[in-house]
Amino acid sequence: MDYPLPTEKQGISFSQLQNSALFVFGLGAGVVAVIVFAAAAIWGSQMEFPIDAGRSVGARIDAVVDWTNINGDWLFSAIKIVVIKILITMEDALLWMPWPGLVVLVTLISLRLGGTFVAAFSFLGMMGMGLLGLWESAMETLALVFTAVTLSIGIALPVGVFAARNNRFDAVLRPILDGMQTMPSFVYLVPAIMFFSLGNVPAVMATIVYAVPPAIRLTNLGIRQVSPEIVEAARSFGTTPMQLLTKVQIPMAMPTIMAGINQTTMMALAMVVIASLVGAGGLGEDVNRALGRQEPGAAAIGGMSIVIMAIVIDRLTQGVVKKRQDALRGT
Repeated sequence: MDYPLPTEKQGISFSQLQNSALFVFGLGAGVVAVIVFAAAAIWGSQMEFPIDAGRSVGARIDAVVDWTNINGDWLFSAIKIVVIKILITMEDALLWMPWPGLVVLVTLISLRLGGTFVAAFSFLGMMGMGLLGLWESAMETLALVFTAVTLSIGIALPVGVFAARNNRFDAVLRPILDGMQTMPSFVYLVPAIMFFSLGNVPAVMATIVYAVPPAIRLTNLGIRQVSPEIVEAARSFGTTPMQLLTKVQIPMAMPTIMAGINQTTMMALAMVVIASLVGAGGLGEDVNRALGRQEPGAAAIGGMSIVIMAIVIDRLTQGVVKKRQDALRGT
């Protein structure tokens, strides 16, 4: 018995629909382009960009900044006093200590945390900065970085802990940190100048805003990564929430937190040259001055000193992280 062969189902294929959609889109785009070019040819002289709108926005921003500076002067003055006090204290302490003592101290710490190679590199690097006449500038830079990192840690720890304990706050904070890490570092100088004028204070504030996100993120991550079994065991012994945080969660999360502090320190050093544009001293000022005088050799020496400082600090903080990890493993 013969059966009829199946016939192909009639209809429009997906490729035909796709081609039709592309044709319609292209036709529409062509029509819009013709209209735009025709309008430009007829009314071109009258189609100037509305620059007055930009001027009005700028005037409003100026008014807001002026109002904020007038009404928030007490707050900005208090911040300036705190930052200057910390900065001057650190700078005086570093410059008061005789350079041989500081070199030996850093070398011994490097030997303890990083080993022989790191200790040798630290010794040669610090001696090189001194022999090149950059010791005082290096100490000014170190004081600025220490001040910014200290204040960043003071901000990052409570914010990171609160974000780890509150998912809603974490959901709001995450896009803010993403935006802070997306913007170019030079952008942070603008609000710093608006509210703190020129000098070391706006440099420190811009450095804090630029460098604090990694410390917040990794503090949050470290607290969240603490084993739930350990947390439950601590609670079963009757620990209070503060004891749980300070004696269990933060110590267990310390390697991750230290990794965040390491990243914050590196980002603070990355701001050294940029911060000198608003009056910060140190090696960044030496580099900018040398570039302005077209002295590439002096600029290169200043840049290499910043790199040496960054490597030494990075190795030391990494050594702290490794020691803490070994302690947690019981090795």
